Amino acid sequence: MNKLIKNGIVVTASDVQRADVAIENGVVTAVGQNLPDNGAEIVDADGCYVFPGGVDPHTHLDMPFGGTVTIDDFESGTIGFAAGGTTTIVDFCMHEKGKSLQHSLDIWHEKARGKAVIDYGFHMMVGDLRDEILDEIPKLVEEQGVSSFKVFMAYKNNLQAEDKTLFRVLQRAKAAKALVQVHAENGDVIDALVEDALASGNVEPVYHALTRPPEAEGEATARAIELARLAGAPIYIVHVTCREAVEAISRARRRGQPVFGETCEQYLVCDHTDYERPGFEGAKYVMSPPIREKSHQEALWNGLFNGDLMVLGSDQCSFNFKGQKELGKEDFSKIPNGGPTGEERMGILYEYGVVQGRIGLSKFVDLTSTTAAKLFGLFPKKGTIAVGSDADIVIWDPNVERTISAATQYLKCDYSLFEGFKVHGKARDVLLRGEYVFQNNEFVGAPGTGEYVPQKPFEYK
Repeated sequence: MNKLIKNGIVVTASDVQRADVAIENGVVTAVGQNLPDNGAEIVDADGCYVFPGGVDPHTHLDMPFGGTVTIDDFESGTIGFAAGGTTTIVDFCMHEKGKSLQHSLDIWHEKARGKAVIDYGFHMMVGDLRDEILDEIPKLVEEQGVSSFKVFMAYKNNLQAEDKTLFRVLQRAKAAKALVQVHAENGDVIDALVEDALASGNVEPVYHALTRPPEAEGEATARAIELARLAGAPIYIVHVTCREAVEAISRARRRGQPVFGETCEQYLVCDHTDYERPGFEGAKYVMSPPIREKSHQEALWNGLFNGDLMVLGSDQCSFNFKGQKELGKEDFSKIPNGGPTGEERMGILYEYGVVQGRIGLSKFVDLTSTTAAKLFGLFPKKGTIAVGSDADIVIWDPNVERTISAATQYLKCDYSLFEGFKVHGKARDVLLRGEYVFQNNEFVGAPGTGEYVPQKPFEYK
């Protein structure tokens, strides 16, 4: 049924205005004041903001890692995303070395099929440098709607690629109009530091952070950027956590290099002391790169404010504390890396960014939706409220005060990284292509209604 959203304050990356939004056949048909209802269902947004649905470009659902698989798949995971206001994700297809990229893409399509409650696209990890792999890159861009490719500089003997692989992927991606993403940590140095820690009997979760220092991230970030400069290619640095990496990105951008930085909400509000929680509780915060000393947070907030960091991704990658994180109880290097972050991505940024005065409403929308849609070939179908765009819309109630808890989250994971955080604001209603996924804070969607959204070739202005 067609809908007319009335009485709300419509926020895009460029404007904040009191306006109505008309929706017909799943797309926005008008934005303006005092629009006629023409028999449409009225959605009263009085006292609320009307945001474009969030676009989260960094997710890992139903992903094997460290001898286990993330507890949240494309059903529970996307319900959690929707609960927080995200209506489109771009998930990572993990390339199995020795197999084709298409093989991995087919597996991920099967993982999502019939389960997703919101729309989704895919990035493709590149794990090896066979000629046939490089030849697949333009084919995936042209034929499959995959125009972003990820290379890991960490996870020695597993996901880590050589510099030559990164350089060749950058070259080939540039020619194919694709964007390369990099997990930037010096995996060789980290591997040596882990060996030293374990040899000394240091097995507690805090040593995950101590063996992955910010210098290892800063060095790898600077190296990846230099390789991109040599290749003449754009590059996107995922999950930036520290001052050293922000500075490397900032230097490159000041000289005009097309470098795009992303951070995640957990790095903005959690800190190194979380690894020192009693018993094994610190394992909940084991992710890579690790959460840093609190002093690094100012650099991240400044990066978001000044545009060196352009996107907030969640790096949603949840493993239960019981039975999964516990795999590393006697050896921190065996703790599955990742946490349940996707549901609260927008809520954390709203509280600690907008409510606490660090960023404005339009910047909030830009960081959580618009720039990600632009970088990953989804704009203007996604990422804004404009005539012709998909009616992916969030009615955000800023008056709600709530306490984050695993007991009330939709993700299946048995803990929350943000347990006990008190925040303002919540997604009251969430619409995907004009249809409710959440209505009056209740899930009303259905698995399988989410659709695959092909990316256009990379072009950012």
